[in-house]
Amino acid sequence: MPYRIAGSTAVGIILLALIGAIMGPQWDPAPISDPLPRESESTAIGGAQARHQYDVRTTEMVVELDGATVAARLMEPIGAPDGRPGVVFIHGAGTGQSEEAFGAQAQALAESGVVALVPSKRMDTYTTSHRDYEAMAADYQESVRLLRTVPGVDPDQVGVYGESEGAWIAPVIAARDAQVAFVVLVSAPVVPPRQQAAFATDAYLRNTDVPGGVFRAIPRAVGMSLPGGDFEYIDFDVAPFQRQMTQPVLVVYGTADLSMPMVQGAEQIIRDTAIVGNTDITVRYYEDANHGLKVDGKVSATFLRDLSDWVDGLPSTAGAAPRIAGADPAQAYLAGPVPTPRWLGDGDVVVGVAAAGAALVVLGPLGLLAARGVDRLRGSPARRAMAPGVAARTWSLGVLALLTIGALIWYLLAVARLALGYERNVWIVQGGWLAVRALGIGAVVAGVMLIDRVRRLREERAMIARGAVAIGSLGSTLLGSMVLLVVLAYWGVYQLGI
Repeated sequence: MPYRIAGSTAVGIILLALIGAIMGPQWDPAPISDPLPRESESTAIGGAQARHQYDVRTTEMVVELDGATVAARLMEPIGAPDGRPGVVFIHGAGTGQSEEAFGAQAQALAESGVVALVPSKRMDTYTTSHRDYEAMAADYQESVRLLRTVPGVDPDQVGVYGESEGAWIAPVIAARDAQVAFVVLVSAPVVPPRQQAAFATDAYLRNTDVPGGVFRAIPRAVGMSLPGGDFEYIDFDVAPFQRQMTQPVLVVYGTADLSMPMVQGAEQIIRDTAIVGNTDITVRYYEDANHGLKVDGKVSATFLRDLSDWVDGLPSTAGAAPRIAGADPAQAYLAGPVPTPRWLGDGDVVVGVAAAGAALVVLGPLGLLAARGVDRLRGSPARRAMAPGVAARTWSLGVLALLTIGALIWYLLAVARLALGYERNVWIVQGGWLAVRALGIGAVVAGVMLIDRVRRLREERAMIARGAVAIGSLGSTLLGSMVLLVVLAYWGVYQLGI
């Protein structure tokens, strides 16, 4: 019997592995084959002139938007001559309060003679599920208009600085307003949000050394429509707007930022702007700087120097050599289109199927217990029962399937926390995955033992379950467990490299 159980378990796992492989796309990103050539390791801006350092005056302002207002922080160089350039800062993901963001960047620019305006992000139209980047560009355009009216600012020398998510917005402003003087793109995703999310997840997981089977979850999670609807912005493509940018562009990445396609991003910006004949693209990579261009918790002083030199030196710095310089950028794989799952491409369906399976597992024993309780209250003899060994094996199957689902969710969340913090923990990453798979195998063993017990009962012509409630309870738990096993197979718990 042990050999039969072991053999049947192996067959069950292989079958689930095949089901998992067939049900959804695999993950196989293309490697970078043509690294971006750098002209110099020094990031110093060619054509930059010696700058005077000014004291800075900070003023709180209000920006009038269509149907709302936002606070803004204006930082001006005291005593600088009229005709000064100006910069409007565009926030990345998050709340983006003016008093909490871009402090070092705005201070450095103002000290060099550039007027900096940091508006707060409009939050009444910004949620996890809804973001309209073109509408957000229209809101930030109001800050551009306001900065052009500040005394001492040359309205023809006002540009925009977009960081991270803001780098999807800045090109929209530049494409729609030819008067925008320049564009700074910091940690720019460049590719659509869905592709960037898959790329970042892949990079984070590789950094965390997760087992290969976990990567299968990337296209299945990122490629589907997200639960709850909306989320249209995840397929926003900034390329059409970049192809209309005629302004000088400064492209900046930190080499410690694994979440951005830093080689591919710079190459695409260069290609896109070349369509309109714009060759004034300056690219800089800063060693050990993270997504916010910070090194050891502080914004890179070298970046702040180069940013100020580039903006203050325009137009002479726009096309000055070196065009591409700095540390060696790190990007091993391309960010590309994410495969859409064939059958489970709807996030609501994915959640609904898993929830339905769990509900069926729980309702099976609860229904039987409730019916038995009613019998006892009525003093009726037990008329609802399962054959010896059937109930225990059935409940074991259901409990192990539920535990595996719970363990898988815990594991994915734990790995996500490690990945986002660039941390490694072999006990969680490797040990946790082994534990999840062990529980999943345990559920298969329980199912095989149940099948074996039912087979022997049928050979003996014995009744498996007596009464409609017992039969319904058995069927509910079995069906729910089968659904959960298929869900686990879909997310790679049983994958065998197939």
